[in-house]
Amino acid sequence: MSVETDEKHKTIFLVEDNKADIRLIQEALKNSAIPHQIVTVRDGVDAMAYLRQEGKYAGAPRPDLILLDLNLPKKDGREVLAEIKTDPKLKRIPVVVLTTSHNDEDIFHSYDLHVNCYITKSRNLSQLFQIVKGIEDFWLSTVTLPVE
Repeated sequence: MSVETDEKHKTIFLVEDNKADIRLIQEALKNSAIPHQIVTVRDGVDAMAYLRQEGKYAGAPRPDLILLDLNLPKKDGREVLAEIKTDPKLKRIPVVVLTTSHNDEDIFHSYDLHVNCYITKSRNLSQLFQIVKGIEDFWLSTVTLPVE
């Protein structure tokens, strides 16, 4: 793969513990016109290790977009979001909370922590695909992302 191609590839970092949701999100992005790779971890501790390129994640690519579930094992998604947004090396990476929580407290707290977007997952398959497609269109096609 050429360097030019690599520069156009987007890295989507999916932090999600539910295997079914991981598969659905991957399926929704499968036919994307945007060259991308999806990197997935299933808990908050691994999420922060990946983002800080620690241990087995040394040399991991910096994500262009983080899709973050709030309800995670080991380290809660709220804690992960707080760590990302207070770390000078990570805070510019856009974070989309993609969760089942409709809780107003979760929504307000996420925005207080400077989340870029809060989206409640749909249990309806076609709606979930539409949500993921909208995330892809907006965050990977429309906006200008910071290049670090």
